[in-house]
Amino acid sequence: MIESGVRPSRPGVAFLFAVPIGVLGGLIGLGGAEFRLPVLAGVLGYAARQAVSLNLAVSMVTLAASLAIRGTTLSLAPLAPLAPVLPALIAGAMVTAFIGPALAGRLSNEQLERVILVLLVGIGLALIVEGLVAKESGGLIPLVLAGQVLAGVGFGLAIGLVSSLLGVAGGELIIPTLVFAFGADIKTAGTGSLLVSLPTVFVGLVRYARLGAFADGQPWLDTVAPMGVGSIIGALIGGAIVGVIPAGILKIGLGVILNVSALRIFHHTRSSRRA
Repeated sequence: MIESGVRPSRPGVAFLFAVPIGVLGGLIGLGGAEFRLPVLAGVLGYAARQAVSLNLAVSMVTLAASLAIRGTTLSLAPLAPLAPVLPALIAGAMVTAFIGPALAGRLSNEQLERVILVLLVGIGLALIVEGLVAKESGGLIPLVLAGQVLAGVGFGLAIGLVSSLLGVAGGELIIPTLVFAFGADIKTAGTGSLLVSLPTVFVGLVRYARLGAFADGQPWLDTVAPMGVGSIIGALIGGAIVGVIPAGILKIGLGVILNVSALRIFHHTRSSRRA
């Protein structure tokens, strides 16, 4: 069984943090889950294990809202060149999204915190690199069907594992993968990311539920609901002002912020435990 939360969070605090995180996510086309995790584990005081499962639940809410919002204008036609890749990504990601929660359950809270810290720092560095590197790319993977499918499964395995261990939708990994590895343009990659993320997050969420992560329903009212609403509101605001700040500069800044916040929060939780 996955352990229950350590202290209830206040809905107002969860909401207030979720809105600006949602704005930042909307500005760069991500859900912001990587920035929610340090808030869940730091400000709101959840143990790392429960913070991950709650983050996954909020990610599911924001994904469903994103699909509903984009549903009227969403076109699958630009995804045609990625037809062999997307199913392969989904297949690989669903496998490790199923395995990841059980793997997390075998780690102690301290070990899981170290894994989370490494992954968050890695994502922060990836955001910085993505902000510095030009987006024009023909794709690193050759246009050979077998090679694209195998590469898609391989990338999917990594994406699903990170998704289940951090409770994120995976867009921060899926979008760069589609752009740099498979040569998709950024808008098409964003649409593809939603299609890959939804089944991945769903599988991870079901697995965490079966492991007892949501036996106590109070965090749904204290955290998931207000964070979900705040994330949706923030994402709408971010999408409306998306042209204000260049995406490259924003990603570099957010990468630095994510690294600093992850290091500070998880160092603080370990120090508090020793005290």
